[in-house]
Amino acid sequence: MNLLGSIKSFIKVVEAGSIAGGARSLGLSAAAVSQNIARLESHLDVRLLSRTTRSMALTPSGTLYYEKVKHIERDLELAQLAVTTPECEPRGRLCIASSSAFGRHVLAPLIPAFSARYPQLSIELITNDRRVNHAQEGVDVSIRIKPQLEDGLLARRIARVPFICCASSEYLAQAGWPAAPEQLAEHRCLVFRYPVDGRFLRWGFVRDELRFDAEFGNVLISDDIDVLTQMAVNHGGIARLAEFVARPFIERGQLVPLFEYTQPTRPYAHTEPMDIYLCVADRFAMTPKVRVFMDYLQSNLTQAWPCEQA
Repeated sequence: MNLLGSIKSFIKVVEAGSIAGGARSLGLSAAAVSQNIARLESHLDVRLLSRTTRSMALTPSGTLYYEKVKHIERDLELAQLAVTTPECEPRGRLCIASSSAFGRHVLAPLIPAFSARYPQLSIELITNDRRVNHAQEGVDVSIRIKPQLEDGLLARRIARVPFICCASSEYLAQAGWPAAPEQLAEHRCLVFRYPVDGRFLRWGFVRDELRFDAEFGNVLISDDIDVLTQMAVNHGGIARLAEFVARPFIERGQLVPLFEYTQPTRPYAHTEPMDIYLCVADRFAMTPKVRVFMDYLQSNLTQAWPCEQA
């Protein structure tokens, strides 16, 4: 009996929530995984999973056993690394998940140089705005903004990116220039909707150390930041964009930044920045390959957006 293989099958089935899901993550057939678990239960002389044709659940013994063995694979990887030479390069698969805009505009340009530095790593970048499950999808590290943080994840803030409210000069010539965030209610605003829960991404501002949300009037809505950007470029209204999205369009003259100067009749209000977090499932997930990626990413982001640790 391959005890370690059977334990691994058990762990993957629990994480995936089904034998079929666990089998897919292991690259095995459902029958083979089911047999591995049956052998493990016979070896332990306890029932770990309660299985019917429609459902599967951990037994009390299974819950206890899972808590004891769920980190075995990572512990073995760390043990192997501990006895190898310090010069040994990180190797294997590194799966990174990110929001679409941050992945497209920030990570994609940085990853080729990181890959060249660590050629033994096989890197996969997942870019979408849904909620990613580290365990079920084999994700080593995810890059998230504050509203996307989840209980149970270990999160480290690695950057604080400014937002820029902006619009095309043609739109502003027709609709007028808002002098303060309170006047955004009189304009068409281009608003991002979270795909996961349907919430709008609020436009936060800070004035005299007090935070407030801008009120929207007429809105155009999308779940894609780049779609909203193209709407703004084509005179659709006012967008609030992360600096890494807005800056190239501002430099080309396609968008004009707003609220950059103090108004004589009202104290200046600045946009609330966007905090970027690097997240791992738990302390065991902070493997050498994740550490070198975190250090590389943070060193590059700090050059553009310095960030004091929270």
